[in-house]
Amino acid sequence: MEVTRKSRRQVRLQNLLFLVLFLSLMGLLAWLSTRYSVQADWTAGARNTLSEASQRLLARLPGPIRITAYASEAELVRRPIQELVQRYRRFKPEVELHFVNPDTEPQRARDLGINADGALVLSYQGHTEKAPAVSEQALSNTLQRLARAGERYLVFLSGHGERDPLGEANHDLGAWGRRLKAKGFSVQTLNLARTGNIPENTAVLALAGPQVDMLPSEVRIIETWLDRGGALLWLLDPGKLHGLEPIAENLGIVPIPGTVVDPTAQLAGIASPDVVLAADYGLHPITREFTTITLFPEAIGLRFEATGGWQGTALLETAERAWSETGALRGTVSYDAGQDVHGPLALGYALSRPDPAPADRTEDGAPVQPARNAAAAGSSEAGGSGARQQRVVVIGDGDFLSNRFLNNVGNMDLGMSTINWLSHDDSFIAIPARTAPDTQLSLSPTAAAVISLGSLFAAPALLLGAGFTLWLRRRRRQ
Repeated sequence: MEVTRKSRRQVRLQNLLFLVLFLSLMGLLAWLSTRYSVQADWTAGARNTLSEASQRLLARLPGPIRITAYASEAELVRRPIQELVQRYRRFKPEVELHFVNPDTEPQRARDLGINADGALVLSYQGHTEKAPAVSEQALSNTLQRLARAGERYLVFLSGHGERDPLGEANHDLGAWGRRLKAKGFSVQTLNLARTGNIPENTAVLALAGPQVDMLPSEVRIIETWLDRGGALLWLLDPGKLHGLEPIAENLGIVPIPGTVVDPTAQLAGIASPDVVLAADYGLHPITREFTTITLFPEAIGLRFEATGGWQGTALLETAERAWSETGALRGTVSYDAGQDVHGPLALGYALSRPDPAPADRTEDGAPVQPARNAAAAGSSEAGGSGARQQRVVVIGDGDFLSNRFLNNVGNMDLGMSTINWLSHDDSFIAIPARTAPDTQLSLSPTAAAVISLGSLFAAPALLLGAGFTLWLRRRRRQ
Protein backbone atom coordinates (compact mmCIF):
# COMPACT_ATOMS: atom_id res chain seq x y z
CA MET A 1 0.00 0.00 0.00
CA GLU A 2 1.30 3.38 -0.99
CA VAL A 3 1.76 5.73 1.98
CA THR A 4 0.40 9.17 1.14
CA ARG A 5 -0.38 12.29 3.05
CA LYS A 6 -4.09 11.37 3.00
CA SER A 7 -3.47 7.86 4.36
CA ARG A 8 -1.32 9.33 7.13
CA ARG A 9 -4.21 11.65 8.13
CA GLN A 10 -6.63 8.74 8.15
CA VAL A 11 -4.33 6.69 10.38
CA ARG A 12 -3.90 9.63 12.75
CA LEU A 13 -7.66 10.21 12.82
CA GLN A 14 -8.28 6.54 13.54
CA ASN A 15 -5.71 6.59 16.34
CA LEU A 16 -7.27 9.73 17.83
CA LEU A 17 -10.77 8.26 17.59
CA PHE A 18 -9.55 5.04 19.24
CA LEU A 19 -7.91 7.05 22.05
CA VAL A 20 -11.11 9.07 22.64
CA LEU A 21 -13.26 5.94 22.67
CA PHE A 22 -10.81 4.12 24.93
CA LEU A 23 -10.66 7.00 27.43
CA SER A 24 -14.47 7.27 27.33
CA LEU A 25 -14.80 3.56 28.03
CA MET A 26 -12.32 3.79 30.94
CA GLY A 27 -14.23 6.78 32.32
CA LEU A 28 -17.54 4.91 32.03
CA LEU A 29 -16.09 1.87 33.80
CA ALA A 30 -14.67 4.12 36.53
CA TRP A 31 -18.09 5.74 37.01
CA LEU A 32 -19.82 2.36 37.13
CA SER A 33 -17.33 1.17 39.75
CA THR A 34 -18.51 3.95 42.06
CA ARG A 35 -22.13 2.87 41.62
CA TYR A 36 -21.85 -0.88 41.73
CA SER A 37 -19.62 -3.33 43.55
CA VAL A 38 -18.75 -6.86 42.52
CA GLN A 39 -16.87 -9.18 44.86
CA ALA A 40 -15.97 -12.84 44.67
CA ASP A 41 -14.79 -15.18 47.39
CA TRP A 42 -12.42 -17.75 45.91
CA THR A 43 -11.17 -19.15 49.22
CA ALA A 44 -11.68 -22.82 50.04
CA GLY A 45 -15.15 -23.25 51.54
CA ALA A 46 -15.94 -19.54 50.95
CA ARG A 47 -14.70 -18.80 54.46
CA ASN A 48 -14.73 -15.03 53.88
CA THR A 49 -18.45 -14.97 53.10
CA LEU A 50 -21.39 -14.95 55.52
CA SER A 51 -23.24 -18.21 55.96
CA GLU A 52 -26.72 -18.59 54.50
CA ALA A 53 -28.21 -18.42 58.00
CA SER A 54 -26.69 -14.98 58.59
CA GLN A 55 -27.76 -13.80 55.14
CA ARG A 56 -31.38 -14.84 55.82
CA LEU A 57 -31.26 -13.05 59.17
CA LEU A 58 -30.06 -9.80 57.58
CA ALA A 59 -32.83 -10.03 54.99
CA ARG A 60 -35.40 -10.03 57.83
CA LEU A 61 -33.96 -6.91 59.51
CA PRO A 62 -35.22 -3.68 57.94
CA GLY A 63 -33.44 -0.44 58.73
CA PRO A 64 -29.88 0.39 59.78
CA ILE A 65 -27.75 -1.61 62.19
CA ARG A 66 -25.09 0.22 64.19
CA ILE A 67 -22.02 -1.61 65.49
CA THR A 68 -19.77 0.20 67.97
CA ALA A 69 -16.37 -1.37 68.54
CA TYR A 70 -14.62 -0.43 71.77
CA ALA A 71 -11.11 -1.08 70.52
CA SER A 72 -7.71 0.52 70.97
CA GLU A 73 -5.80 1.99 68.04
CA ALA A 74 -3.83 -1.25 67.54
CA GLU A 75 -4.14 -2.58 63.99
CA LEU A 76 -4.20 -6.17 65.22
CA VAL A 77 -7.37 -5.37 67.20
CA ARG A 78 -9.26 -3.26 64.67
CA ARG A 79 -8.51 -5.10 61.42
CA PRO A 80 -10.35 -8.37 62.32
CA ILE A 81 -13.38 -6.31 63.36
CA GLN A 82 -13.38 -4.37 60.09
CA GLU A 83 -13.06 -7.57 58.04
CA LEU A 84 -15.91 -9.24 59.92
CA VAL A 85 -18.28 -6.27 59.64
CA GLN A 86 -17.43 -5.92 55.93
CA ARG A 87 -18.90 -9.39 55.35
CA TYR A 88 -22.21 -8.12 56.73
CA ARG A 89 -22.05 -4.90 54.70
CA ARG A 90 -21.76 -6.90 51.47
CA PHE A 91 -25.33 -8.12 52.03
CA LYS A 92 -26.67 -5.12 53.99
CA PRO A 93 -24.96 -1.75 53.27
CA GLU A 94 -26.94 -0.20 56.15
CA VAL A 95 -24.62 -1.87 58.67
CA GLU A 96 -22.55 0.92 60.23
CA LEU A 97 -19.28 0.48 62.09
CA HIS A 98 -17.93 3.04 64.56
CA PHE A 99 -14.79 2.77 66.68
CA VAL A 100 -14.45 4.10 70.21
CA ASN A 101 -11.09 4.05 71.95
CA PRO A 102 -11.75 2.94 75.55
CA ASP A 103 -8.43 4.49 76.60
CA THR A 104 -9.62 7.98 75.68
CA GLU A 105 -13.28 7.46 76.70
CA PRO A 106 -13.05 5.17 79.75
CA GLN A 107 -16.31 6.31 81.36
CA ARG A 108 -18.33 5.48 78.26
CA ALA A 109 -16.86 1.99 78.18
CA ARG A 110 -17.36 1.56 81.93
CA ASP A 111 -21.04 2.49 81.73
CA LEU A 112 -21.61 -0.33 79.25
CA GLY A 113 -19.63 -2.87 81.25
CA ILE A 114 -16.87 -3.08 78.61
CA ASN A 115 -13.92 -4.96 80.07
CA ALA A 116 -12.14 -6.32 76.98
CA ASP A 117 -10.31 -4.64 74.13
CA GLY A 118 -12.31 -5.12 70.93
CA ALA A 119 -15.76 -5.57 72.52
CA LEU A 120 -18.70 -4.99 70.14
CA VAL A 121 -22.00 -3.30 71.04
CA LEU A 122 -24.85 -3.67 68.52
CA SER A 123 -27.76 -1.22 68.27
CA TYR A 124 -30.95 -1.87 66.34
CA GLN A 125 -34.28 -0.03 66.48
CA GLY A 126 -33.52 1.64 69.80
CA HIS A 127 -32.18 -1.50 71.54
CA THR A 128 -28.58 -2.37 72.28
CA GLU A 129 -26.72 -5.52 73.27
CA LYS A 130 -23.09 -6.54 73.65
CA ALA A 131 -21.78 -9.36 71.48
CA PRO A 132 -19.96 -12.04 73.50
CA ALA A 133 -17.13 -12.39 70.96
CA VAL A 134 -15.81 -11.10 67.64
CA SER A 135 -17.17 -13.82 65.37
CA GLU A 136 -19.97 -14.34 62.87
CA GLN A 137 -21.88 -16.62 65.22
CA ALA A 138 -21.68 -14.11 68.09
CA LEU A 139 -22.82 -11.17 65.91
CA SER A 140 -25.63 -13.08 64.20
CA ASN A 141 -27.02 -14.41 67.47
CA THR A 142 -26.88 -10.94 69.03
CA LEU A 143 -28.77 -9.56 66.04
CA GLN A 144 -31.31 -12.34 66.41
CA ARG A 145 -31.94 -11.34 70.03
CA LEU A 146 -32.29 -7.67 69.05
CA ALA A 147 -34.79 -8.66 66.35
CA ARG A 148 -36.98 -10.24 69.03
CA ALA A 149 -37.06 -7.04 71.07
CA GLY A 150 -40.41 -6.33 72.66
CA GLU A 151 -41.50 -9.98 72.77
CA ARG A 152 -39.97 -10.76 76.17
CA TYR A 153 -41.82 -9.64 79.30
CA LEU A 154 -40.09 -9.78 82.68
CA VAL A 155 -42.45 -9.46 85.63
CA PHE A 156 -41.03 -8.69 89.10
CA LEU A 157 -43.29 -9.37 92.06
CA SER A 158 -43.77 -6.39 94.39
CA GLY A 159 -45.61 -5.49 97.57
CA HIS A 160 -43.36 -7.34 100.03
CA GLY A 161 -40.29 -5.11 100.13
CA GLU A 162 -38.68 -6.71 97.05
CA ARG A 163 -35.91 -5.03 95.13
CA ASP A 164 -37.44 -2.60 92.65
CA PRO A 165 -36.35 -3.21 89.02
CA LEU A 166 -36.96 0.48 88.34
CA GLY A 167 -35.69 1.88 91.67
CA GLU A 168 -32.63 4.07 92.24
CA ALA A 169 -31.70 3.01 95.79
CA ASN A 170 -28.41 1.13 96.24
CA HIS A 171 -30.23 -2.15 96.96
CA ASP A 172 -32.66 -1.77 94.03
CA LEU A 173 -32.21 -3.14 90.51
CA GLY A 174 -32.88 0.04 88.51
CA ALA A 175 -29.60 0.04 86.55
CA TRP A 176 -30.15 -3.58 85.56
CA GLY A 177 -33.78 -2.84 84.67
CA ARG A 178 -32.65 -0.08 82.32
CA ARG A 179 -30.17 -2.40 80.65
CA LEU A 180 -32.88 -5.03 80.23
CA LYS A 181 -35.11 -2.47 78.53
CA ALA A 182 -32.26 -1.36 76.27
CA LYS A 183 -31.82 -4.98 75.19
CA GLY A 184 -35.46 -5.35 74.19
CA PHE A 185 -37.08 -6.69 77.36
CA SER A 186 -40.27 -5.23 78.78
CA VAL A 187 -39.78 -4.87 82.56
CA GLN A 188 -42.88 -4.64 84.77
CA THR A 189 -43.79 -4.97 88.43
CA LEU A 190 -46.76 -6.98 89.69
CA ASN A 191 -48.61 -7.00 93.00
CA LEU A 192 -50.39 -10.35 93.24
CA ALA A 193 -52.57 -9.14 96.10
CA ARG A 194 -54.16 -6.68 93.66
CA THR A 195 -54.22 -8.59 90.38
CA GLY A 196 -54.67 -12.15 91.63
CA ASN A 197 -52.94 -13.67 88.59
CA ILE A 198 -49.83 -13.56 86.43
CA PRO A 199 -50.28 -12.00 82.95
CA GLU A 200 -50.36 -14.41 80.01
CA ASN A 201 -47.55 -12.61 78.16
CA THR A 202 -45.04 -13.10 80.99
CA ALA A 203 -41.81 -14.72 79.81
CA VAL A 204 -40.04 -14.77 83.18
CA LEU A 205 -41.38 -14.24 86.69
CA ALA A 206 -38.84 -12.78 89.14
CA LEU A 207 -38.75 -13.03 92.94
CA ALA A 208 -36.23 -10.44 94.05
CA GLY A 209 -35.84 -10.92 97.81
CA PRO A 210 -39.14 -10.26 99.60
CA GLN A 211 -38.67 -8.82 103.11
CA VAL A 212 -42.06 -9.75 104.59
CA ASP A 213 -44.10 -12.94 104.42
CA MET A 214 -46.13 -13.51 101.28
CA LEU A 215 -49.80 -14.46 101.56
CA PRO A 216 -50.68 -18.15 101.11
CA SER A 217 -52.89 -17.21 98.16
CA GLU A 218 -49.92 -15.51 96.46
CA VAL A 219 -47.73 -18.54 97.01
CA ARG A 220 -50.40 -20.77 95.46
CA ILE A 221 -50.45 -18.52 92.36
CA ILE A 222 -46.69 -18.96 92.01
CA GLU A 223 -47.05 -22.72 92.46
CA THR A 224 -49.68 -22.78 89.71
CA TRP A 225 -47.29 -20.81 87.50
CA LEU A 226 -44.62 -23.46 88.01
CA ASP A 227 -47.11 -26.30 87.48
CA ARG A 228 -47.98 -24.81 84.09
CA GLY A 229 -44.33 -24.66 83.02
CA GLY A 230 -43.55 -21.00 83.79
CA ALA A 231 -39.98 -19.71 83.98
CA LEU A 232 -38.78 -18.31 87.32
CA LEU A 233 -35.83 -16.25 88.55
CA TRP A 234 -35.46 -16.37 92.33
CA LEU A 235 -32.90 -14.12 94.07
CA LEU A 236 -32.53 -15.21 97.68
CA ASP A 237 -31.01 -13.29 100.59
CA PRO A 238 -29.77 -14.50 103.98
CA GLY A 239 -32.55 -15.13 106.48
CA LYS A 240 -36.11 -16.37 106.19
CA LEU A 241 -37.86 -17.43 102.99
CA HIS A 242 -40.93 -15.36 103.99
CA GLY A 243 -43.57 -17.92 103.11
CA LEU A 244 -41.82 -19.28 100.02
CA GLU A 245 -40.90 -22.59 101.64
CA PRO A 246 -43.39 -24.50 99.41
CA ILE A 247 -41.67 -23.06 96.33
CA ALA A 248 -38.24 -24.16 97.59
CA GLU A 249 -39.61 -27.63 98.32
CA ASN A 250 -41.20 -27.81 94.87
CA LEU A 251 -37.85 -26.98 93.24
CA GLY A 252 -35.67 -29.09 95.52
CA ILE A 253 -33.69 -26.05 96.68
CA VAL A 254 -32.34 -26.14 100.25
CA PRO A 255 -30.77 -22.89 101.56
CA ILE A 256 -27.72 -23.48 103.76
CA PRO A 257 -27.95 -21.53 107.06
CA GLY A 258 -25.61 -18.59 107.47
CA THR A 259 -23.77 -16.18 105.19
CA VAL A 260 -20.94 -17.25 102.91
CA VAL A 261 -17.48 -16.05 103.94
CA ASP A 262 -14.71 -16.15 101.35
CA PRO A 263 -11.08 -15.61 102.48
CA THR A 264 -10.06 -15.50 98.80
CA ALA A 265 -11.80 -12.13 98.45
CA GLN A 266 -9.64 -10.71 101.24
CA LEU A 267 -6.54 -11.71 99.27
CA ALA A 268 -7.92 -9.60 96.42
CA GLY A 269 -8.07 -6.56 98.71
CA ILE A 270 -11.73 -6.79 99.76
CA ALA A 271 -11.95 -6.14 103.50
CA SER A 272 -15.57 -7.19 104.05
CA PRO A 273 -15.74 -10.89 105.04
CA ASP A 274 -19.16 -11.46 103.44
CA VAL A 275 -18.09 -10.69 99.85
CA VAL A 276 -17.58 -13.74 97.64
CA LEU A 277 -15.58 -13.89 94.42
CA ALA A 278 -16.83 -16.63 92.09
CA ALA A 279 -14.56 -17.88 89.33
CA ASP A 280 -15.70 -21.51 89.02
CA TYR A 281 -18.71 -21.95 86.75
CA GLY A 282 -20.73 -25.01 85.86
CA LEU A 283 -21.03 -26.51 82.39
CA HIS A 284 -24.22 -24.76 81.34
CA PRO A 285 -25.42 -22.47 78.52
CA ILE A 286 -25.65 -19.53 80.96
CA THR A 287 -21.97 -19.63 81.82
CA ARG A 288 -20.41 -21.04 78.66
CA GLU A 289 -19.10 -17.61 77.55
CA PHE A 290 -17.76 -16.67 80.98
CA THR A 291 -14.08 -15.91 81.48
CA THR A 292 -14.33 -13.21 84.18
CA ILE A 293 -15.03 -13.43 87.89
CA THR A 294 -18.28 -12.31 89.51
CA LEU A 295 -18.80 -10.67 92.89
CA PHE A 296 -21.49 -11.63 95.42
CA PRO A 297 -21.98 -9.67 98.67
CA GLU A 298 -23.97 -11.27 101.52
CA ALA A 299 -24.63 -14.51 99.64
CA ILE A 300 -26.02 -17.79 100.93
CA GLY A 301 -25.06 -21.30 99.91
CA LEU A 302 -27.57 -23.60 98.24
CA ARG A 303 -28.06 -27.33 97.97
CA PHE A 304 -30.15 -29.12 95.36
CA GLU A 305 -32.14 -32.29 96.06
CA ALA A 306 -33.70 -33.74 92.91
CA THR A 307 -37.48 -33.76 93.02
CA GLY A 308 -40.46 -33.31 90.73
CA GLY A 309 -38.48 -34.23 87.62
CA TRP A 310 -36.11 -31.27 88.02
CA GLN A 311 -32.50 -31.52 86.90
CA GLY A 312 -30.10 -29.06 88.48
CA THR A 313 -26.71 -27.66 87.47
CA ALA A 314 -24.61 -25.61 89.88
CA LEU A 315 -23.90 -22.36 88.04
CA LEU A 316 -21.50 -20.86 90.58
CA GLU A 317 -19.25 -22.30 93.22
CA THR A 318 -17.08 -20.71 95.88
CA ALA A 319 -13.46 -21.58 96.52
CA GLU A 320 -12.77 -24.55 98.75
CA ARG A 321 -11.59 -22.22 101.51
CA ALA A 322 -15.01 -20.56 101.81
CA TRP A 323 -17.65 -21.54 104.35
CA SER A 324 -21.16 -20.60 105.48
CA GLU A 325 -20.81 -18.57 108.70
CA THR A 326 -23.71 -18.98 111.12
CA GLY A 327 -22.30 -16.55 113.70
CA ALA A 328 -22.03 -12.77 113.70
CA LEU A 329 -19.81 -11.19 111.06
CA ARG A 330 -17.93 -8.98 113.50
CA GLY A 331 -14.35 -8.93 114.60
CA THR A 332 -12.32 -12.00 113.73
CA VAL A 333 -14.45 -14.43 111.70
CA SER A 334 -13.25 -18.03 111.52
CA TYR A 335 -14.63 -21.43 110.58
CA ASP A 336 -16.24 -23.41 113.43
CA ALA A 337 -16.25 -27.14 112.77
CA GLY A 338 -19.58 -28.77 113.52
CA GLN A 339 -21.43 -25.49 113.32
CA ASP A 340 -20.51 -23.93 109.98
CA VAL A 341 -20.65 -25.61 106.55
CA HIS A 342 -17.33 -25.79 104.72
CA GLY A 343 -16.89 -25.03 101.03
CA PRO A 344 -16.95 -25.27 98.16
CA LEU A 345 -20.54 -24.02 98.22
CA ALA A 346 -22.95 -23.58 95.32
CA LEU A 347 -24.27 -20.02 95.02
CA GLY A 348 -26.75 -20.65 92.22
CA TYR A 349 -28.57 -23.42 90.39
CA ALA A 350 -30.11 -23.66 86.93
CA LEU A 351 -33.06 -26.08 86.95
CA SER A 352 -34.87 -27.60 84.01
CA ARG A 353 -37.38 -30.33 83.31
CA PRO A 354 -39.68 -31.37 80.46
CA ASP A 355 -42.56 -28.96 80.00
CA PRO A 356 -45.25 -30.18 82.43
CA ALA A 357 -48.03 -28.62 80.36
CA PRO A 358 -47.26 -29.12 76.64
CA ALA A 359 -50.98 -29.11 75.87
CA ASP A 360 -51.02 -25.43 76.80
CA ARG A 361 -49.51 -24.57 73.40
CA THR A 362 -50.93 -24.21 69.94
CA GLU A 363 -49.54 -26.13 66.98
CA ASP A 364 -47.08 -23.37 66.14
CA GLY A 365 -45.70 -23.33 69.69
CA ALA A 366 -47.47 -20.22 70.98
CA PRO A 367 -48.79 -20.41 74.56
CA VAL A 368 -52.45 -20.29 75.41
CA GLN A 369 -51.87 -20.37 79.17
CA PRO A 370 -49.89 -17.95 81.35
CA ALA A 371 -46.77 -20.04 81.15
CA ARG A 372 -44.53 -18.35 78.56
CA ASN A 373 -44.74 -15.95 75.65
CA ALA A 374 -43.96 -16.22 71.98
CA ALA A 375 -40.28 -15.59 72.57
CA ALA A 376 -40.07 -19.12 73.89
CA ALA A 377 -41.60 -20.68 70.81
CA GLY A 378 -39.34 -23.07 69.01
CA SER A 379 -36.64 -22.95 71.69
CA SER A 380 -35.30 -25.98 73.47
CA GLU A 381 -32.71 -26.90 76.01
CA ALA A 382 -29.31 -26.17 74.48
CA GLY A 383 -27.67 -29.40 73.62
CA GLY A 384 -30.83 -31.34 74.50
CA SER A 385 -32.96 -33.66 72.49
CA GLY A 386 -35.27 -30.92 71.20
CA ALA A 387 -38.02 -31.42 73.82
CA ARG A 388 -39.43 -28.22 75.25
CA GLN A 389 -38.01 -27.40 78.66
CA GLN A 390 -39.21 -25.50 81.71
CA ARG A 391 -36.47 -23.36 83.21
CA VAL A 392 -35.77 -21.92 86.65
CA VAL A 393 -32.71 -20.16 88.08
CA VAL A 394 -32.16 -19.74 91.82
CA ILE A 395 -29.25 -17.58 93.03
CA GLY A 396 -28.37 -17.12 96.67
CA ASP A 397 -27.79 -13.38 96.36
CA GLY A 398 -29.73 -10.41 95.09
CA ASP A 399 -27.09 -7.74 95.75
CA PHE A 400 -24.90 -8.76 92.83
CA LEU A 401 -27.45 -7.21 90.43
CA SER A 402 -28.17 -4.17 92.61
CA ASN A 403 -27.29 -0.64 91.59
CA ARG A 404 -24.31 -0.70 93.94
CA PHE A 405 -22.62 -3.85 92.62
CA LEU A 406 -23.97 -4.36 89.08
CA ASN A 407 -20.96 -2.91 87.25
CA ASN A 408 -18.41 -4.95 89.18
CA VAL A 409 -16.43 -7.42 87.03
CA GLY A 410 -18.84 -9.86 85.26
CA ASN A 411 -22.04 -9.26 87.25
CA MET A 412 -23.88 -7.53 84.41
CA ASP A 413 -23.01 -10.23 81.88
CA LEU A 414 -24.11 -13.00 84.24
CA GLY A 415 -27.46 -11.30 84.82
CA MET A 416 -28.11 -10.84 81.11
CA SER A 417 -27.05 -14.39 80.23
CA THR A 418 -29.37 -15.73 82.93
CA ILE A 419 -32.38 -13.83 81.56
CA ASN A 420 -31.59 -14.86 77.98
CA TRP A 421 -31.62 -18.51 78.99
CA LEU A 422 -34.75 -18.23 81.12
CA SER A 423 -36.67 -16.52 78.33
CA HIS A 424 -35.65 -19.27 75.88
CA ASP A 425 -33.63 -16.75 73.92
CA ASP A 426 -30.66 -19.06 73.48
CA SER A 427 -31.73 -20.84 70.28
CA PHE A 428 -28.49 -19.80 68.61
CA ILE A 429 -28.02 -19.66 64.86
CA ALA A 430 -25.78 -22.55 63.87
CA ILE A 431 -22.89 -21.18 61.80
CA PRO A 432 -21.10 -24.02 59.95
CA ALA A 433 -17.39 -24.25 60.57
CA ARG A 434 -15.32 -23.00 57.62
CA THR A 435 -12.21 -25.12 57.27
CA ALA A 436 -9.17 -23.79 55.44
CA PRO A 437 -7.33 -26.67 53.74
CA ASP A 438 -5.18 -24.28 51.70
CA THR A 439 -3.35 -22.56 54.56
CA GLN A 440 -0.55 -25.15 55.05
CA LEU A 441 1.89 -26.86 52.71
CA SER A 442 3.44 -30.09 53.95
CA LEU A 443 6.68 -31.16 52.23
CA SER A 444 8.88 -34.17 52.74
CA PRO A 445 12.57 -33.53 53.63
CA THR A 446 13.58 -34.59 50.12
CA ALA A 447 11.12 -32.23 48.42
CA ALA A 448 12.15 -29.35 50.70
CA ALA A 449 15.83 -29.97 49.88
CA VAL A 450 15.15 -30.07 46.13
CA ILE A 451 13.19 -26.80 46.26
CA SER A 452 15.86 -25.11 48.38
CA LEU A 453 18.78 -26.22 46.18
CA GLY A 454 16.82 -25.46 43.06
CA SER A 455 16.02 -21.91 44.12
CA LEU A 456 19.56 -21.25 45.33
CA PHE A 457 21.61 -22.87 42.53
CA ALA A 458 19.59 -24.43 39.69
CA ALA A 459 17.39 -21.43 38.83
CA PRO A 460 20.26 -18.89 38.83
CA ALA A 461 22.37 -21.31 36.73
CA LEU A 462 19.57 -21.67 34.15
CA LEU A 463 19.19 -17.91 33.89
CA LEU A 464 22.92 -17.41 33.48
CA GLY A 465 23.04 -20.16 30.88
CA ALA A 466 20.16 -18.68 28.88
CA GLY A 467 21.76 -15.25 28.98
CA PHE A 468 25.15 -16.58 27.88
CA THR A 469 23.53 -18.53 25.01
CA LEU A 470 21.73 -15.41 23.70
CA TRP A 471 24.90 -13.33 23.96
CA LEU A 472 26.88 -15.98 22.09
CA ARG A 473 24.32 -16.19 19.23
CA ARG A 474 24.27 -12.42 18.77
CA ARG A 475 28.05 -12.29 18.76
CA ARG A 476 28.22 -14.91 15.95
CA ARG A 477 25.75 -12.92 13.79
CA GLN A 478 27.89 -9.82 13.90
